[in-house]
Amino acid sequence: MTSLNEAWFQRALRVLPGGVDSPVRSFRSVGGTPYTVARGSGAYVEDVDGARYLDFVQSYGASLLGHAHPDVVHALREAAGEGTTFGAPTPGEVLLAEAMVARVAGLEQVRLVSSGTEALMSAVRLARGHTGRDKIVKFDGCYHGHSDALLVAGGSGVAQLGLPGSAGVTKGAVGDTVVAPYNEVPTLDVDVAAVLVEPVAANMNLVAPTSGFLKGLRAECSRVGALLIFDEVITGFRLAFAGAQEYFDVTPDLWCFGKVIGGGLPVGAFGGTRAMMSSLAPLGPVYQAGTLSGNPLATAAGTTVLNLVTPRDYADLTERVATFATNLEGAITAGGLYGRCPTEGPLMGLFLSREPLEAPTNFVEAKALCENGLYRSFFHAMLERGVALAPGAYEILFVSLAHSADDLASTVEKAVEAVQVAAKS
Repeated sequence: MTSLNEAWFQRALRVLPGGVDSPVRSFRSVGGTPYTVARGSGAYVEDVDGARYLDFVQSYGASLLGHAHPDVVHALREAAGEGTTFGAPTPGEVLLAEAMVARVAGLEQVRLVSSGTEALMSAVRLARGHTGRDKIVKFDGCYHGHSDALLVAGGSGVAQLGLPGSAGVTKGAVGDTVVAPYNEVPTLDVDVAAVLVEPVAANMNLVAPTSGFLKGLRAECSRVGALLIFDEVITGFRLAFAGAQEYFDVTPDLWCFGKVIGGGLPVGAFGGTRAMMSSLAPLGPVYQAGTLSGNPLATAAGTTVLNLVTPRDYADLTERVATFATNLEGAITAGGLYGRCPTEGPLMGLFLSREPLEAPTNFVEAKALCENGLYRSFFHAMLERGVALAPGAYEILFVSLAHSADDLASTVEKAVEAVQVAAKS
């Protein structure tokens, strides 16, 4: 008998390219039929067949509090009752912006948009307009959304599908994009408008910045008058109470945010000093606009999340994740493989190997581990045991505040059996 998951995916294939609205969801890199989620609550999701999974995807980091948190649901119901979009200023966008700038030292103003991709695309335009320069520098394996100039040498879904970039991106679109190895500070020239970096690389699995890397970027950008852009779509308000600026004590010129600040709804934002942001229209010559920017539902959900989570919550989650990572590495060893689960604050990666390994420090090292074939079998073995990981080896594990110590202990127990399956593959 055909499962409802299979039936829904077949329907999707008829009307959605590849049956999905984002490539990694297709299970192309791990094989099999995707499960179609019907609902979620806390640390768990349930598919259309009624199977329940302990979820470490958590909308790729957007659900810091877990799924369907009661306070967020209440805020959304209240906001929806007042109207869902107006194309006019609303109190909600001011409240979310105030919550963000109150947390982050050096962040004075933000412009809200509808996605992380839009935030990065707009920040690059602002950097070029503000500096009068064309060239931008990004790092191999860092993913900054799917805008043309930033898609080259991206991690995450691009790497998952084995693509160097994308068809349809012209040479001219990437002609001013320079790609450097992650964790190496490049020597810049006066033609560089901006350097874009994930403070913690989380789209090539997890690769942490080495000591001095981010401070070195800050110094090199300051030396030549280039702008340093932190892509905090993942790390923003998830790595720490104030994100990477607080965690690493490095202040960029521009920040880009997403995921957590929408409380599970589509959102993005970019920001900097008041002087920097005054280059944007209507004050300055750099144009950027969006009909749904500052959407009342997204701002209500995001503000609720930011107001609920305390510095103590981040400390507790970091401690919980550190213990989980250590125990999961032990489970991998007990199952017959070698593993590394690098952590940075509450962020956590997972690398599997048949040989002893160290945590990678760049995309070349991460790619070798992500493409050794072990993750595919491990992923399915965990899914069969009720644990949903991201369907691709280049993603990280997202532990939410809803994941209990018992949830994590259960995951470790199931991982021993799953690793044994992977070891035989």
